[in-house]
Amino acid sequence: MGENTIAKDVVDAAVKVHRTVGSGMLESAYEMILAHELATRGHEVVRQIPIPVRYEGVEFGNGFRADLLVDGLVFLELKSVDQVLPAHKKQLLTYLRFGGKRLDLLLNFGAFRMKDGVFRVVNGLPD
Repeated sequence: MGENTIAKDVVDAAVKVHRTVGSGMLESAYEMILAHELATRGHEVVRQIPIPVRYEGVEFGNGFRADLLVDGLVFLELKSVDQVLPAHKKQLLTYLRFGGKRLDLLLNFGAFRMKDGVFRVVNGLPD
């Protein structure tokens, strides 16, 4: 299963979670629930993935943590905020570069409608 197929299922699962539990919870609660929903759909989901920082050939351990990794291919960053800021989107590209992945989705459960809270960031992934 490729990144784009996984992403479609992730967005569908996020919409279901948002409709079921609504907005206003902590990001950690959405993380647990979404991980469960994706696992019930047959995806391998790992939470709080450490991403090392590399600089001039030196690896500095766990520089970042991605909220979820789905099927070893797609990072998910979850938010529960009124507005997604440009810095949030830049964070995703950093995760992709240092984490060696091609697709990261930011899912803002604070959005009125989940479809308005989905942001896709790619690094070398063909359309």
